[in-house]
Amino acid sequence: MSKELLGALDVLETEKGIDKQIVIDALEAALVSAYKRNYDQAQNVEVNFDQRKGDIHVFAVKKVVDQVYDSRLEVSLDEALTINKGYEIGDDIKFEVTPKNFGRIAAQTAKQVILQRVREAERNIIYNQYSQYENEIVTGEVERQDSRFVYVSLGKVEAVMGRQDQMPNETYRIHDRIKVYVTRVENATKGPQVFVSRTHADLLKRLFEQEVPEVYDGTVEIMAIAREAGDRAKVAVRSNNPDIDPVGTTVGPRGQRVQTIVNELGGENMDIVEWTDDEAKFIANALNPAEVLDVIFDPNNERACEVIVPDYQLSLAIGKRGQNARLAAKLTGYKIDIKSESEASAIMEADQATDDEAASDDSTAAEPAPAADDAASDTATDATPDDTTTPAAPADEAAATDDATDTTDNGDDAE
Repeated sequence: MSKELLGALDVLETEKGIDKQIVIDALEAALVSAYKRNYDQAQNVEVNFDQRKGDIHVFAVKKVVDQVYDSRLEVSLDEALTINKGYEIGDDIKFEVTPKNFGRIAAQTAKQVILQRVREAERNIIYNQYSQYENEIVTGEVERQDSRFVYVSLGKVEAVMGRQDQMPNETYRIHDRIKVYVTRVENATKGPQVFVSRTHADLLKRLFEQEVPEVYDGTVEIMAIAREAGDRAKVAVRSNNPDIDPVGTTVGPRGQRVQTIVNELGGENMDIVEWTDDEAKFIANALNPAEVLDVIFDPNNERACEVIVPDYQLSLAIGKRGQNARLAAKLTGYKIDIKSESEASAIMEADQATDDEAASDDSTAAEPAPAADDAASDTATDATPDDTTTPAAPADEAAATDDATDTTDNGDDAE
């Protein structure tokens, strides 16, 4: 080894950003392995690299003991004292054992290990560089595409964008420059792997931070995002400054700010609504551009509500294929049931009629029977047969009549 190696280490540090000391440590470890393998030595060995001259020295490390059992690892106290009077039992002594022909095989082994360490160092540098961009926007160039991924060059690393992260309304061509959102960075065995997305909701947030200074400095805050990538998105914003309109600030003069983002996302429509602590008002805002007459919360489900809209705006509130209602539900976190004004009135009237009928039935069932009158009626009914049979039973008169008849008959017989 010579000063040429020192020059090579300086080039690695300058061009690739690899710390020289990392390579030197790898070189020393590689030379220890090469020495043990090629010279069939099992003793403790250290390799020192002279960073000033570029020379390499191999040392066998032996421990000072009273009695030597393994001369490769131990040295007697007497021998140690001949080297230096200050040695004591337990000290380590280094003996230089650098071979004169510590050459081609050892150098080749060292080269392989050095290259491996260099690759590892490069991977760590790239990983550390791009891991700080996680959850941020970067600009890359489309390199190639297959059935699974679109490969985007970010400079020193190639990022991948899966099918679920690709915009359905976009076609990616080689050399296209696109803005992507870094979802995660993994330090894989084959090198750092960067995953990017064009459909992530936070991509929209970062684009607004780039385009709207008030969003970047926190004056206007993005509270929630509901997005169907490539088609439509809803963004809820609020202002931390009472003198600033959050919606107008985000949209920009004549819609210039939001239009820039729409163009970046291939024409994806944007609804910017105001976020408020009043949940009923926030739900009504989320259904923009439809007009909301009333929001009725479900007492049995704290995250469900019923929204009443004018009849002529029912389809607008629901949206094409239910998109407006679906995005509003995602934005607010509520299950939203949309009804027209006439339908809600009909349901209320039917419920009122049902309640009235139930109340009437309950009232009828609650009236008590007149028990005293019934008893008196029963008593009168029982007494009537007795009164009816009483005149028909004048037994004395009937007997008298019979006697008179008998007397008449007797008189006739007497004559």
